[in-house]
Amino acid sequence: MKVTSVVITPVAFADPPLLNAVGVHEPYALRAVVEVRTDTGAYGLGESYGDAAHLELLGHVADELTGLDPFDLNDLSRRAEGAVGGRTAADAHGLIGAGGAAKTVASVTSPFEVACHDLQGKHLGRPVSDLLGGATRDRVDFCGYLFAKWAAHPGHAPDAWGPALDAAGLVAQARLMADRFGFRSFKLKGGVLPPDEEVAAVRALREAFPGHPLRLDPNASWDPATAVRIAGELAGVLEYLEDPVAGIPAMADVARAAAMPLATNMCVVTWEDLTRAVPAGAVGVLLGDHHFWGGLRASQHLATCCRHFGIGMSMHSNSHLGISLAAMVHLAAATPAIGHDLDTHWPWKRPEDDVVTVPWRFENGAVTVPRTPGLGVELDREALARLHEQYLACGLTHRDDTGYLARAAPTVRLREDVHEPARPPRPDRLRPHRNDAP
Repeated sequence: MKVTSVVITPVAFADPPLLNAVGVHEPYALRAVVEVRTDTGAYGLGESYGDAAHLELLGHVADELTGLDPFDLNDLSRRAEGAVGGRTAADAHGLIGAGGAAKTVASVTSPFEVACHDLQGKHLGRPVSDLLGGATRDRVDFCGYLFAKWAAHPGHAPDAWGPALDAAGLVAQARLMADRFGFRSFKLKGGVLPPDEEVAAVRALREAFPGHPLRLDPNASWDPATAVRIAGELAGVLEYLEDPVAGIPAMADVARAAAMPLATNMCVVTWEDLTRAVPAGAVGVLLGDHHFWGGLRASQHLATCCRHFGIGMSMHSNSHLGISLAAMVHLAAATPAIGHDLDTHWPWKRPEDDVVTVPWRFENGAVTVPRTPGLGVELDREALARLHEQYLACGLTHRDDTGYLARAAPTVRLREDVHEPARPPRPDRLRPHRNDAP
């Protein structure tokens, strides 16, 4: 089995006005769907970010994959690193930690690695979880991801979720999440309301959902003194406090004073970060993300390291489609060290906005691990074409929460140090990239 061609299709799907420490989600989220085709007629699927700069790098890798054996992941890594050639794709929204050459290579490799696992599973007639060591559970639990939000994007009709700008609104949002998806744990995206108001919201959630694990993530928007104070006020309430401050030294200082573990997907995003965070005692729970750690195998290596050093593990989430959800489910099922409910943005996506033929279902906050070959999902080509046309029509080419907030609510000011300048789009990367074109 050899790779004959690769098609990368940028897509856009509707996204509600979810608020965070750097701004607000734009009306559309951007993703890239990767399809790796082989001489056997089989195809493998991967999913990644849809920003123009990232699409360009994905295209460089795609051009180097003809003839690749999908079982030879070492060869994939060599080809991807050579294609990236030291380029760095900076994070455009400031919510997943610092960028760098190593992180860029890992991010660009990941969707192709997932697609190769999909191909391997289809070729062998086994689910991806079997390739990763075997499923240790048949269901994977997720947590309800709560956001402060507006009732609607400016100029748009109100969405079905309604506004959530105080404790009562967030509790109402959590009740909807619990009713629709059965979540038994909740995470609040913080750094939006004043810290004391977010404490009040967490306490209101605790009262409304006694016994449900709760998390708070202000995306490194607090100073250390505020973080220590809030950690003290929420001692015994939070399962963990995620990224209250920026950087490993500050996280270590807060960790020494906090009663609960500190979690991160921002200060530890590369292996080098891990070698500094462990001796500093900065992190108690690491939120791995196969999208920027290099794929499924690398994420399992990360889980082994976390287990060795006594660090818990969960998974970070960005706005995603069903291919990414499949990869997360297989990875978690085959990785016992992932012991916390996973993050997911899934509830914020409209059911009709996906590219897989069979919709995913959440029952009691969990997803059943597929036992069909590969990832267990197939590509809905009509839906893919529709979401690609939506990508072309929406006019967005990179994620810019801060810029959108400035346009939509110009009186609101956020920190200036988190905003990356806009990059001009590459017209040749706005349409599907194919390496089999004549």
